[in-house]
Amino acid sequence: MTTQIPLDEVDHRLLALLQDDASRSNQALAEAAHVSPATALRRVRRLVEQRVIERQVAIVSPHAFESGLTAIIEVTLDRQGAERLDAFEARAVAEPAVQQCYRVSPGPDCVLVVWVRDMGDYHALVQRLFTEDANVRNVKSYFATRRAKFEPRIDLTPARPTAPSTSSAASGP
Repeated sequence: MTTQIPLDEVDHRLLALLQDDASRSNQALAEAAHVSPATALRRVRRLVEQRVIERQVAIVSPHAFESGLTAIIEVTLDRQGAERLDAFEARAVAEPAVQQCYRVSPGPDCVLVVWVRDMGDYHALVQRLFTEDANVRNVKSYFATRRAKFEPRIDLTPARPTAPSTSSAASGP
């Protein structure tokens, strides 16, 4: 079980700014977060070391390519023991076309989001990842016809405090 890392208001401001644009300089980040450059640098290093920030990447638009298919794929395995699930997940994660891999419940065992250049690449992926695996029972693919939203950010809005429960047994006449 992972322990939650305490984050304060400054951490939240820095994370929100980095989610918008992780390419800004430390000076620009500090200025936008209303902290000193030293504080920004120290805080961001801590967030990276503690794996709050997993990595910083450039998000490439699929529209930059002449062709491309995004598929959302449901995978049901024949046997769902931990080692079987781990083995399939390791193969899926190692596949370059797989952008996202989730174990889900209920329903299929895994849901994958993949991006391939064309239907030929999709069929090759199917052969490598599903057909050659005797433990894959069922595969259901959905092909995206339009991407209406893609926003890989975490909502940093503070959680609302829960209201204390009232018990009728505790209240007297």
